[in-house]
Amino acid sequence: MVNWEFTTTCSPKRHAEKGGSMKSIMNSTTGALLALGLSLAGTALAQNALPTGRTASAIENGVYPASYFPNTEILGADEMRITALGTGMPNQTKAAVSISFYVELGNGDVFLFDIGTGATGNLFSLRPDFAKIDKVFFSHLHVDHVGDFMGLHVGGWLSGRYTPLRIFGPSGSEDELGTKAYVDGMSKAYAWDLATRTGALPDDGAKLDVTEFDYMQENEIVYQENDVTIRSWPAIHSLDGSVSYSLEWNGLKYVFGGDTYPNKWYVEYAKGADIASHEAFLPPAALAPYFGWDMKQATYVATRIHTEPAAFGKVMSAVEPRMALGYHSVLSPENYQAILEGVRSTYDGPLTLARDLQVINVTKDQIVVREASVDDYVLPPAVSDEYINAPRSKEKEPSDKVNAGKWEGYTPPPMPDN
Repeated sequence: MVNWEFTTTCSPKRHAEKGGSMKSIMNSTTGALLALGLSLAGTALAQNALPTGRTASAIENGVYPASYFPNTEILGADEMRITALGTGMPNQTKAAVSISFYVELGNGDVFLFDIGTGATGNLFSLRPDFAKIDKVFFSHLHVDHVGDFMGLHVGGWLSGRYTPLRIFGPSGSEDELGTKAYVDGMSKAYAWDLATRTGALPDDGAKLDVTEFDYMQENEIVYQENDVTIRSWPAIHSLDGSVSYSLEWNGLKYVFGGDTYPNKWYVEYAKGADIASHEAFLPPAALAPYFGWDMKQATYVATRIHTEPAAFGKVMSAVEPRMALGYHSVLSPENYQAILEGVRSTYDGPLTLARDLQVINVTKDQIVVREASVDDYVLPPAVSDEYINAPRSKEKEPSDKVNAGKWEGYTPPPMPDN
């Protein structure tokens, strides 16, 4: 579905106050319609004909194609690309899976912020280099934000990651409610799965490296490598143990709010953001029929645990980002206008209401919002020589008592030499 209002323009004054000149905020929706036929006809052929990936080229003169085709564009050395992998609710749909954002930087680094249920399918459709996808930052431990964690871990291990997966996330009010306890528990739950892959896959790819930090720390650094700085601050959501993040690199700033009630920390620490993402949750009148709740319950959830559209607008009016990015909603035809009107009642700046597989390119000169065109039957990415040659343990096999049950009526074909 085409989103007719990805962005709105903002005044030169706001850009001047930010301290940088911005040539344009580009909305490619009209061009995307013109390219739709080519997109639909050419995607499967282009991706499946080139199992090792397409030939990438640099963007010239700041002019981007109407749609984003994975692995066709060389990210600029000073550029950031943000892809919405999941923008929806816990009960995800084909159009909107649960929350996840994928951030790529011109220095080659990549980061995941949350990995909600269903998000790995959209990640895999981009055919990324999984050797680089080794860092994920949890905002909190609700299933719609971490539900695909083990799918990411095992799927990435199968697809090219030969190093440990690094997880960063908040503590809880009690030890068993923190990120480390969650990761330890998931590792135990998947012990059989992980054991079956030992030997066939690189040993280090099975490992998990957890960094748990104090959820109450304010704008403190939780990651700083390769000129990238990521900070966290508290969020207000359900229980203690939710956080928001900012990523700063090369003079660009991306903020990921996670889930939160409007709070003073976000308003303070999100200032100066190029892209400020924050939930713009369903308003109570739309939420009540969605879950079968009465208006009292819907109002409590939408306005006390989450941030409804008008409140999102108030937050963004205070933050004044180059672009506000709303998510965690259901942008169905019957809801979209109400959400947009709610935001616009309190905020008149640049806005994108995020949809799955929406792509945002950010430079100091412009912000470009498009949709990715992906293949439903995309081939896995090619793995590297480092992955192929990484150390492996001896493979495990079924016991003799289980193997004794093999049916004599079938003989497998001979094994190839290599």
